Order: sequence, then C-alpha cells, then structure tokens
Amino acid sequence: MKIAHLISTFPPYAGGMGNTCLSEIKGLVKLGHKITVFTPEFGQNSYHSQEGFKVKYLKPLFKYGNAAFVPQITKELNDFDIIHLHWPFIGGAEKVLFWKKFNKSKSKLIVQYHMDLVDTGWRGLIFKVYNLFFNSFFITQAEKILVSSLDYARHSKIKKFLFQDQEKFIEFPLGVDLNQFSPQPKNQRLLEKYNLQADDKIVLFVGGLDRAHYFKGVSGLIKAWFKIKNQHPKAKLLIVGEGELKKNYQKLARDLGIDKKIIFVGRVEDQALPQYYNLADIFVLPSTTRSEAFGLVSLEAMACAKPIIVSDLPGPRTLVENNGLIVRLKDVEDLSQKLDQLLKNKTLAQQLGQIGRKRVEQKYNWSKIVEKLNKIYNGVKNN
Repeated sequence: MKIAHLISTFPPYAGGMGNTCLSEIKGLVKLGHKITVFTPEFGQNSYHSQEGFKVKYLKPLFKYGNAAFVPQITKELNDFDIIHLHWPFIGGAEKVLFWKKFNKSKSKLIVQYHMDLVDTGWRGLIFKVYNLFFNSFFITQAEKILVSSLDYARHSKIKKFLFQDQEKFIEFPLGVDLNQFSPQPKNQRLLEKYNLQADDKIVLFVGGLDRAHYFKGVSGLIKAWFKIKNQHPKAKLLIVGEGELKKNYQKLARDLGIDKKIIFVGRVEDQALPQYYNLADIFVLPSTTRSEAFGLVSLEAMACAKPIIVSDLPGPRTLVENNGLIVRLKDVEDLSQKLDQLLKNKTLAQQLGQIGRKRVEQKYNWSKIVEKLNKIYNGVKNN
C-alpha cells in the first residue's frame, strides 16, 4: 500500500510524536509498504532516511511554536491508499479534514490521537475554541481513531465521542525497540564525562525543555530533589533535553542551591539514549497535564529494566503495574517521598525494573504493534 503520514513535528526535532511516527513507518517499510511523511519545515536539518521512506518538508506560510500553516499539504494525497494523520497538527490537519470531506479521493483516513491540546491563559482559550470546532470534525471524517490507551481516551477532550461510537476507536499503545533499548552496564565513558562514581545513585528525566513541553513537570522535580538533598548526598539528577525553558530550570536549581546535584545534559541523539537510561537507577516523568498522554520515554526506561515514577494521569499511569510508582498530580511532597523510597531501597528498585522489562516484552514490542497497525490499514482499505 501507499501510505502518507502527516505530522506536525518529525525527527530531528526531539518529541514523542515524531519518534512514534518514525518507529511506525520503519516497521511498515519492512512489511513492504511505500511511505511518505509530510511535515512542516522548521529550519531544522532534514531527516536523512536510510530506511526506504520519503520525507517531504512543507514550507509554512506562517508558524508559531509547533503550529505551522501548510495549506499545500493536500496537493499530493490523492494517490495514497491510507492517510495517517497524527493529531494534533495545527495548521495542517484542518485542510486535510476539509479535503477528505469534499474530495472524491478513495484514500482512507486514520487519525492517531496523541494528546489533548491543553494550556493556560490565552493559549488555553485558543485551544478550547479549536477543540470545539475541530474535534467532532476529525471524528466524523476518520475511518478509525487510534488512542494510546482507553484510559486516556475516557478522560480526554474526545471522551464523549468514544462513548457515542466505541467501534471507531482502537486502543493502540506506543512501543519500543527491544534491540535498541535493553539492560546494559553503566557506560564508563559517561560516568567519567559527568564526574560520576559507579555507586552513585542516579535519577533520570528525559523530555523536551521547550515551551511546547511545558507540562513535563521539571520545576516540580527540581523542587522535590531539593527536599531530599540531605538524605542522599551522593545522588545526582540527570535532566536530558533541550529548549528555551532550560535556563529557567537551571536558575531554579541555582536559587535552591542544588545546581551541583543536578546535571543538565542537553540534547542526546537517539542512538545514544539507551546509554543514558542504563546510567540511571530510577526514571521519573512527573508530568502535570493531559498533554502527556502516554510517555514513550517511560517505555524506553522500562525496556532498560529501570523502575519508573510517573504522575497519576490517564495514560502514563497505565504503564505502571508492579514496575514503578505513581505520584499525585503536581504534588512535590509526594514526588520527593517516592524518590526517597526507591533511592533507599536498591533491591526494590531493581525488582521493579525487571518487572518493567518483562511487561514491555509482552505488550509494548514495536514489531507486534506495527503488525497490529498493518491489520488496521488492511481492514479500513477493504471496507
């Protein structure tokens, strides 16, 4: 089949949506499908594909943050069997929906609903209006809606549509490459690079530090780290990620006097990420809003046999089943206590990590998930 993936951001931009899309299409290419990715051009270096698919960058008429107005996105869609739209895609998805409604193309539309659009202030108001106009529109135009977990869908901005037409929704979790992400000894080069000792307790966070990823909960994590600094003098917090909010987090760490106990790693290339997961003893993702719909990085940490600490949010909490801890939303005190608990109990942390690895092998293996996606495509194509 000829399949188009439409997405707002794509590698080398660091983000869960783009990495998810990339993993899906790599697997689909192996199954013999012809894939083209359509994504806005943000001035980044182009993704140089060696996996047999095309990436077409669309020049935006204007852009703001990760929103990009690319009305030309539909010009080449008629020839595809499947249009796989990754939602949200402000500036591109709207044109696709109108094209689908009024065009006589036989292309089938699959919408993968990655997350709610949630924010505060004027951005929150804009998102509210956007959801009001377009959520029902994409529900009616799509043949199938993919959601990372039904738990998330039941609490999301599209929950009423789920209850009205459950047959249209398919639970489609994210996955992880078990060959790339697997348990390994701590990398000696990285220990030396960051002046760490092999017996240091290391807590890891991985995520975007830009405005689009404001919901990752980094400020709360730093404040929680401040609360336990005296109980764990040899422990270090590694923050992997880059973006314009990084300087704010660094200032917060300095103001609290714990900048020596926090290492801001910056951006890490995808191929090097497994070394950082394996450097850690604990992984934490303390997200603060439903914009965190799943947490691909938590899966990657689980694949490396690391215990995870996540917020009590629909989606992220579904990954925890005797392999980690769940913290109350935006509760710094609870987060500090959960960190303290695992830092004090190495045996428990290791046991939870081993359970997490087995859970990933059973449920979140990308190869199995791509096979499911292939069946979904064939099902809608043949209807």
